[in-house]
Amino acid sequence: MSAILECDALTKNYGQTPALFNVSFRVEAGGVVGLLGPNGSGKSTLIKLAMGMLQPSCGRILVDGQKPSPVTKAVTAYLPDKNFLSDWMRVEQAVAYSADFFADFRRDKAENMLTRLGIGMKQKIKTLSKGNQEKLGLILTMARDAKLFILDEPIAGVDPAARDFILDTIMNYRPENSTVFLCTHLIADIEPILTYAIFLNRGTVALSGRKEELCKEEGQTLDRLFREVFRW
Repeated sequence: MSAILECDALTKNYGQTPALFNVSFRVEAGGVVGLLGPNGSGKSTLIKLAMGMLQPSCGRILVDGQKPSPVTKAVTAYLPDKNFLSDWMRVEQAVAYSADFFADFRRDKAENMLTRLGIGMKQKIKTLSKGNQEKLGLILTMARDAKLFILDEPIAGVDPAARDFILDTIMNYRPENSTVFLCTHLIADIEPILTYAIFLNRGTVALSGRKEELCKEEGQTLDRLFREVFRW
């Protein structure tokens, strides 16, 4: 099976400060991948490299077999860790904007998810609660028929009910055979849906592999394993 995301000796420095060093892994297409690590471990830098927002200092990163470019962005749906919505827009305008911008955007999927959440198309984004604004951002991302979904801290700072909605949306609306790349430090919440895990610690890969194999080999859950790997 071909790799949807592959790193080979990937290194990224900010001046004299290394953010990633000699990172190597290969993730096959399909499933839900957890990019796990505490703040400052290099998760966001890796995501920005995958999206072509940064260039490697050394090594390489490939998305669907190619260096990040407009071609790979066309098959990658990205949800940043900060709100990207324009609050002057109405929901219907945000949907129309996404439909115009992304050829693979499915308006019917977006409308289905919005109806399920109870968000009206005529509502102004600035009138939505912070939680519903975050859910709207997720809906616009998951409404695409992308090969790879990169979600940066999608469940950080939300209440348990919102967390359940987010994870349920990810699992039920992602296209068949697509890959979801979840960046988070909240391991216990996402462990049930993961198929693969990558532990980043201070810019290096501390551990990586299929979830079942890691748990069997170490004899414990990913959450407990995470606490051991990142124990002070």
